[in-house]
Amino acid sequence: MKRKTRFAATVLALMLSVGALSACGSGNNKPAPSGSPSSTSGAEASGAKDTITALLPPVSPNYQKNFKQMEADFTKLYPNLTLKIEPASWEDMTQKLDTQVNAGSPPDLAFINSEGISKYAQMDMVMDISDAVTPEMVADFDEAPLAYMKKDGGLFGLPAYMEVHAIGGNKQFLEEAGIDWKKIQQEGWTYDEFREAIKKGVVQENGATSRYGFVFATSGVAARDYLGILVKNAGLPSPFTTDHKYTYTSKNFLEVLKAVRQMIDDGSMPKELSSVDAGKRWNMFLTGQTMITGKGLAVFENSANNNNKKIDANDGSAVANSIKVDYIVLPLPSFAGHKPVSHAVVDGYVAFRGKSEPTAEHKANVAKAAYFLAAGQTSAATNSDLFAAFITDSARKAAESMESTRNPDNIAAVDKMLEHAAPARPDIPVVLGAKAIKVETEVIIPKLQALLANEITPEEMHEAVTKAAIEAFGADGVVKE
Repeated sequence: MKRKTRFAATVLALMLSVGALSACGSGNNKPAPSGSPSSTSGAEASGAKDTITALLPPVSPNYQKNFKQMEADFTKLYPNLTLKIEPASWEDMTQKLDTQVNAGSPPDLAFINSEGISKYAQMDMVMDISDAVTPEMVADFDEAPLAYMKKDGGLFGLPAYMEVHAIGGNKQFLEEAGIDWKKIQQEGWTYDEFREAIKKGVVQENGATSRYGFVFATSGVAARDYLGILVKNAGLPSPFTTDHKYTYTSKNFLEVLKAVRQMIDDGSMPKELSSVDAGKRWNMFLTGQTMITGKGLAVFENSANNNNKKIDANDGSAVANSIKVDYIVLPLPSFAGHKPVSHAVVDGYVAFRGKSEPTAEHKANVAKAAYFLAAGQTSAATNSDLFAAFITDSARKAAESMESTRNPDNIAAVDKMLEHAAPARPDIPVVLGAKAIKVETEVIIPKLQALLANEITPEEMHEAVTKAAIEAFGADGVVKE
């Protein structure tokens, strides 16, 4: 039986119940593992010359530093093919991609979240590569993350990693507040328990807050994360029920909106939360201005460890005024008696098409490039840099000689959260997925900013979301309570 990752079996079971992220491409001379892209010789890859373009953000701390090497390794593997990589920041990734898509000339590959496939599929700009990938490519991947790249029976890319959106705590501050973080890692916590815990993390000095209990990035590209993560723990694992009714009209969604205001009104979170972007959030954590930060991926432990080393070495590149931090992975709280459901994030290399139908040969070449980036040595180096799990056998094989400094407790915590991961929903029609993204972009995110700024009430936001949902899906297409 094909070996799975530590989480695949559980998530796959969930998935079936609904029908179903150092030197990249270092060019070392070690024999390539079976199933690795490097196992194909240049002679086997001969053919007409072709160029594959890719728009890629800084997936891991060292990812963009290795683009030239990745391009060279790809051409070494396929002498007739050229991989041309365009770098993008996380902040301008969506704008660059949308501009190219709207012009009818998108890149062949773009690194995006799997949830974004519906948006571009609705525009008929993503490319189904199910007939271009080889059986060997498909067999290399764990089934659960691969399912996230599927919509309406098509395969629109290959996943880079499958991780959970969690939160992260400062070990010293957690223990000073009397919080049993090891127990919480394994057993979770309710919203009421979390609310009391973050109150204990607040520190007041000279009448001002010098440390908050909890800070979450809610500005810029992180704007969509906060609610999307929280609501999964409130009985809303997906924007749609299994019979495709929109769920954010539920009273459970309103309860989460009330909690969002409560944590600010308690003083546990800053009143200026709506202006906190991902960079400021992380700076606040490393400088001791918050006990718990969010969202958090496994790579944050690596980033904290690297900053600790710079502090020890009196390296001027350490974050200004930062302190040493032991990063502790923590789950999100659950609401109103609902079971915890982790937000599984599957990002990857999604295939795009222009206005003209691509040739079968070009489509096959795009699939080769996607597999080169998502598997084998390239993936092993990237995911090691991210502290993320390997989701292909070829990457696991390539990573056998790589050392890891991950905290075992954090590994166990991520394992536990993955047991509760929300399943893939390839059954959701593209048209519904695209409408949900539109409601999120045009209503939920702007109204959330207003809620955070105390300009509207939770009830007013819920009413606005409900009205937009009914307009988008019809009165019979939403959850009614």
